[in-house]
This record gives sequence, structure tokens and C-alpha cells, in this order.
Amino acid sequence: MAQQETDEQINDGFVVDTEDCEARELAHRERGTARPITVVGNPVLHRECKDVTEFDDKLAALIDDMFASQKAAEGVGLAANQIGVDLKVFVYDCPDDEGVRHTGVVVNPVLEELPAELRVLDESNEGCLSVPTAYAELARPDYAVVRGQDAQGNPIKVRGTGYFARCLQHETDHLYGYLYIDRLSKRDRKDALKQMAEGTPRYDTVPND
Repeated sequence: MAQQETDEQINDGFVVDTEDCEARELAHRERGTARPITVVGNPVLHRECKDVTEFDDKLAALIDDMFASQKAAEGVGLAANQIGVDLKVFVYDCPDDEGVRHTGVVVNPVLEELPAELRVLDESNEGCLSVPTAYAELARPDYAVVRGQDAQGNPIKVRGTGYFARCLQHETDHLYGYLYIDRLSKRDRKDALKQMAEGTPRYDTVPND
């Protein structure tokens, strides 16, 4: 990567992603270029993405563009396939329920299975940049751990609670071909798609042919 995330030290095996968030996020998006967002129906959103095998300047540039795109769309997380790139990468700039800001990137993420005692479900509203203007309640565990790699290929673990846990699960889902509406009942999915059809996105999107 052109500029290493030197302040993301490992603490108890988990990435410290709460330090210098504003400066790190700004550096990424100043180097990057915002791209339009793919929306439900685009094939790249509905299949598992390819593993990242090259940790090079091209990946670094993609991550910069993802941060720029995330900011332009006013999102808190963005997966690579949401800007049309078939690779397992997501970025995030997301608060937890205590208002603590988390900023980072995960390459080749894998969501850890939680033991039963940690599976406390939180049924809150969820939305998605790829399903613009639509929201629906969806139960997800309020704690999440994602394993993966950083931009240089080093192994990392990221953990989140509350809203940030939801973000980690949501973005990992994207890279395996799942949108949050795929986890809804048929009725709620239909309602979400209706909301999308009736709304107007506040950011540029890629029209589906």
C-alpha cells in the first residue's frame, strides 16, 4: 500500500481501529476517486467474490477508491462488489453503539461462528447503499468477529459490538453474494424493494441493463 496503516497495531490479537480515524480516512479518500454504486440486480452483487491474492499498489488504489466512494455515498461500510469489483475487500468508517468510531479495511474476510452464549440478537433497522432508500428490521448478533488480512496481507481480526457488529456482518455478507434483503421474509423483501423503487438515491448508481 502507498501509505501503510502504521497506527493499526494489534492489541490482544485484534486490530486497533479507533485511533487517528479522521486522518486515516481522509488520506485514503484524498488519494482515491469516488465511483458509482452498483444496486440490487447487478450480477456482481449476487455471487461470491474472488479471493485477493495480490497485495500490491492496485489493491491499495482500490481501497482508496472505496473510501472515497463510501464517503460520497455517506455510507459506514462498503464492499468492493458495490463498486463493481469482484474481490473480497471491504472498508468501514462506522461508530459502535457507544459512539466510538472504527475505521479500517478487511481483505478476504471470514465471519467467526459465535458460541451460543454470545449470540444475543439485536433487531434493528438496516439499510444498504446497494438497496438505496430502503430500510427493514433485521435480527443480527450484537457482537461479531471477522478474520482476514490487512492491505499488506498480514493476518488480522476485527471485533465489533452493536451497530458496528452489524456493519461487519453486513459487509462480509456482500462479499459472499448476500444482500441484507436476502435475509428478510418474502414480504419484508418485497416491501424493501418497493421502497427502493419509490425513492431517489442521493448518490450516483450504476443502472442495471
